[in-house]
Amino acid sequence: MALIAVCSGYLIAPLGLAAVNVAIPALADDLQATASQVGWLPTLYMLGSVAFMLPVGKLADMYGRKRMYALGLLVNAVAALFCGLSNDINHVLVWRFVQGVAGAMIFGTGIAIVTSVTSAKKRGKALGLVASCVYVGLTAAPAAGGYLTDAFGWRAVFYFQIPFVLVLLAFMLVKLKGEWKSEQQTTFDWSGSALFVLFAASLVYGLANLPHATGIACLVGAVGLLSLFVMHQQRQQQPLIRTKLFSENRMFSLSLATAFFMYASNFAIVFLLSLYLQYVKGFSPSQAGNVLLVQALCMAVIAPFAGHLADRFQSRIVATAGCIAVLCGFIGLNFIDVTSTTVFIILTLALVGTGFGLFSTPNNSAIMGAVDAREMGVASASMNLARTIGNLFGISLINLLLQLDLGDTALSAKYSAEIMHTISVALTISLVMVVIATLLSMSRGSHQ
Repeated sequence: MALIAVCSGYLIAPLGLAAVNVAIPALADDLQATASQVGWLPTLYMLGSVAFMLPVGKLADMYGRKRMYALGLLVNAVAALFCGLSNDINHVLVWRFVQGVAGAMIFGTGIAIVTSVTSAKKRGKALGLVASCVYVGLTAAPAAGGYLTDAFGWRAVFYFQIPFVLVLLAFMLVKLKGEWKSEQQTTFDWSGSALFVLFAASLVYGLANLPHATGIACLVGAVGLLSLFVMHQQRQQQPLIRTKLFSENRMFSLSLATAFFMYASNFAIVFLLSLYLQYVKGFSPSQAGNVLLVQALCMAVIAPFAGHLADRFQSRIVATAGCIAVLCGFIGLNFIDVTSTTVFIILTLALVGTGFGLFSTPNNSAIMGAVDAREMGVASASMNLARTIGNLFGISLINLLLQLDLGDTALSAKYSAEIMHTISVALTISLVMVVIATLLSMSRGSHQ
């Protein structure tokens, strides 16, 4: 029952997140949004996730992982409703931030629930099923977002997920009995949480406002706030996260670092290629969605097999093979231009998707296997924090590039050359990140 509940939530949440990317041009046109405002749509979602991921993981360990997971589903549905009802881009941006907070509740606790009810010998297989559901959601999202936008308008992309969430909550209420939390009684670190939220806000605002002086000042402030947070955690008897965990456990720390660079490189693909296919190649939203689903489809097919391999072999070997496949895919993507064929785009996306399918589950299994039971909520949150900060870093760089190339100009096909330049630079940066991730994955050593 726990596996069904988590898999269902991990199917619905990405579906709602990724489907919005395809609807962005229609949303921007209807609400008269500028390029910089559009860039904040995914950025604010990531900010909400990053800022609250660690506090949510700690609260889940203290008061119940199932309780926090269910609350996240409910908040996500409410935020989706108000996004769809909004007639102002600023209102949509506010509720996308709230959806990001809900995403922290969902993704920061789901893996911890599954790990709590699964033996170590079957952990990879179970996490592979969860990952597969995420990728099935990502597979269906572009096509679903495209068809919904074409048939009913961009608001339908937000509305359609609400009934599924309500059905899942009813299922959990009736069928999922019990609760999973730490037996050790602890207090919540409010001051540490505040420092972490301020760090996340400074980081995302600074990245979004580069190269201006305000952006540089915010990034300097973010470094200072992160340093204060680490020092604060070291002095606390009951911190949000034990900072010694990173120095004590090589597998844990390097697996998180690898995840950061992999997800920083990958998050740009759907957003950038959605712009490329619609503004440069002239595809409709549904046509673009059909192309973009290829990557997630490959990830969905490969992830369960990768989980099985992670139970039998060293996680490092399987994950590194995935990194190399993604690297080859990004080399191909760096050659796209206005003349690139649809078949070439599909093949490179398939290679990236296959690599990510091989990478994600073994890497997640290594992270969760590196901690003891009382810290599973924090470990799950840390794992998703690495993913989300990676996503945030990637999309913030895109936001910076969009502002440098287009500023506050409304997105339009007549600016296809500027959009193409943004895409080319971003894909080159992503390629460098995958190279770093591959080297980190090779260096982390054997699984425990």
